Amino acid sequence: MKGRVIVLDRLWGREAAALIVDGQLQDLRLDPGGLTPLSPGTICRGVVDRLVKGQGGVFLRLPNGARGFLRDVKGMSEGQALIVQVTGVPEEGKALPVTRRVLFRGRSAIATPAAPGVNVSRRIRDDAECDRLKALGEAALARADAPEDLGLVLRTAAATEDEADAAEEMATLAQLATQVMADDQGGPELLVDADPPWRAAWIDWADPGPDSVDDSTGAFDAHGVSEQIDALLRDDLLLPGGARATIEPTRALVAVDVDTGPDNSPAAALKADIALARDLPRQLRLRGLGGQVVIDFAPVPKRDRGTLDQALRAAFRADTTETTLIGWTAMGLYELSRKRDRAALAQLAAATAGTGSKAGRR
Repeated sequence: MKGRVIVLDRLWGREAAALIVDGQLQDLRLDPGGLTPLSPGTICRGVVDRLVKGQGGVFLRLPNGARGFLRDVKGMSEGQALIVQVTGVPEEGKALPVTRRVLFRGRSAIATPAAPGVNVSRRIRDDAECDRLKALGEAALARADAPEDLGLVLRTAAATEDEADAAEEMATLAQLATQVMADDQGGPELLVDADPPWRAAWIDWADPGPDSVDDSTGAFDAHGVSEQIDALLRDDLLLPGGARATIEPTRALVAVDVDTGPDNSPAAALKADIALARDLPRQLRLRGLGGQVVIDFAPVPKRDRGTLDQALRAAFRADTTETTLIGWTAMGLYELSRKRDRAALAQLAAATAGTGSKAGRR
């Protein structure tokens, strides 16, 4: 099926949203409830528990008995209350990563405390349209009686939204940000829940807008989402020409191995390696994998490593998750580091194993 389609359903008893482009699953959002005490995106008040100078940050007491780690020690003191936002999921036995750079996200705009001004997406290049949107944002801040240090970033979707709807959302975001950021005294408290998957889909996949949205019963099955998710739960990934890759998360890292199959020629190896490089961001995103990733590409001459470097850079450039391409090791492996911004798909599946829930079943 051609086009850009958002599919809303339930997966393993959890609210879920899928983005499909030309029949291929590109992104998947699942309710991570039960795997993390606070979901990524949650805004809460925390209290500094103890400073850890050697680790360059502080531990915080958070709501629900959670513990957070903030990489910011300037001006901090034990017992101090501050507002933070959860930025990812924790490694096993570790604290939740949080930031003081709190963002209030909407479809047309993002409210930015401590970052004043109205900024328009660089993708909107028409000067008249930029001026129109900037005036809309400034009016929304004035309407919300926002403090001077509160700003707005107007997203590309704002240009196509109904003007009245966009203005209403901007004012609502500014009002919410103003109220929440003023509530900075007291003990650990949940202030704003993370966006549920269906709302996250409406916000994050707005640009470009979908050709259609399907929230009918059994939508995941009808669009082939269930079948593609089943494939993601397997370690093996089929590549062109009979090649395959194995993507295997371990406690320490994510190991990726490329095997050319029956054809072990240099040309087949390079073809398989490039195919894996191009699809790797999508695979990691859909599988919910992050942290240290080590790739054992099929053997190719050193002169071809530059080609793989280019393929990886191009592939990850279009990905929204923070990723650092570290490069080749002395043993010929390739390393990268990727932010853990969502729960692993396999963990979510395992958490609901035996409950009778199935993909696509409401």
